[in-house]
Amino acid sequence: MTEAKPALKVAHKRILLKLSGEALMGDDAFGINRATIVRMVDEIAEVTRMGVQVAVVIGGGNIFRGVAGGSVGMDRATADYMGMLATVMNALALADTMNKAGLVARVMSAIAIDQVVEPYVRPKALQYLEEGKVVVFAAGTGNPFFTTDTAAALRGAEIGAEVVLKATKVDGVYTADPKKDPTATRFTSISFDEAMQRNLGIMDATAFALCRDQKLPVKVFSILKNGAFKRVVMGEDEGTLVFA
Repeated sequence: MTEAKPALKVAHKRILLKLSGEALMGDDAFGINRATIVRMVDEIAEVTRMGVQVAVVIGGGNIFRGVAGGSVGMDRATADYMGMLATVMNALALADTMNKAGLVARVMSAIAIDQVVEPYVRPKALQYLEEGKVVVFAAGTGNPFFTTDTAAALRGAEIGAEVVLKATKVDGVYTADPKKDPTATRFTSISFDEAMQRNLGIMDATAFALCRDQKLPVKVFSILKNGAFKRVVMGEDEGTLVFA
């Protein structure tokens, strides 16, 4: 009789993963790269099967950004609503890929599109997380002039997430732009106040202030680095922790 393997110890039991829309493009110029989204979902599935409750906020920059060049001359609120609809498209693609990978995903939108996705209702979201489902939050905060970073901070605080994991193209926060300055070094951790003093631009000011005020730590890591998501959840030295 073989002994059961001990469960892997995780550092966080409930997390909010912030994914940019651009991360879904892979090497493509726009849209959703199939191999990229499948790889991301595989990593999310591995973490979920470790017993971690996962919620996701997804951006829409791979399809449309309210502040991008394509919206020049448009009313800002209209452009932002278009960006919210782009996040719904990404959320549907992400949830579909998750369901095909054996997860149970639920998309909850901050704007009402009842025929397509269910509306965001906090108690229902909490119920889904307790049931082991992955909740994908779409349409940002449902309001123009707010970024999906702010949506991640807001939803993270609302669901009682232990940390917001901000997935980026770089493996943490550096003293300077590592592409421009070869002497730049990565912070293992940094306080919200020091990050603001250094003007490191980790998140927009509204999102950053909300996380600081709610004492909700933010972990910045590279979604392009294989296994990084799992290592972050297990508390290993990966990325940069921003703390209150």
